[in-house]
Amino acid sequence: MLKHVPKQAVSGDRDRQWMSDDYFDLIVWYKTDGAIHGFQLCYGKPAWERALTWLDGRGFSHTEIDTGEEKATRNRTPILVPDGSFPAAKVAHEFARRSVNLPRNLRDLVESKIAEFVAKRNA
Repeated sequence: MLKHVPKQAVSGDRDRQWMSDDYFDLIVWYKTDGAIHGFQLCYGKPAWERALTWLDGRGFSHTEIDTGEEKATRNRTPILVPDGSFPAAKVAHEFARRSVNLPRNLRDLVESKIAEFVAKRNA
């Protein structure tokens, strides 16, 4: 279950919140006036993790999280790589179920952006 956490100031970067459970990571970035600048909804942990990112003024990206090499002695930093598949119904359902403890405006924004992303892909 995703839980609301306080916004953190990050030196040299945007303030952010990072919420997490066993399926999602939700990172939210804020503008200096407190408005939401964007978010990254990482889903599918731990089996096949992907990320839907939305940034104000830039739009959407959807990526897979490549965790690097399998060997611990050679494991690299995870990177985002292009990924076309998006299980919209599952992500929307899981987000609605797991986000009940988040502020309504944040839940509404993420849910509306999931729907917008799907609509743009199907247009």
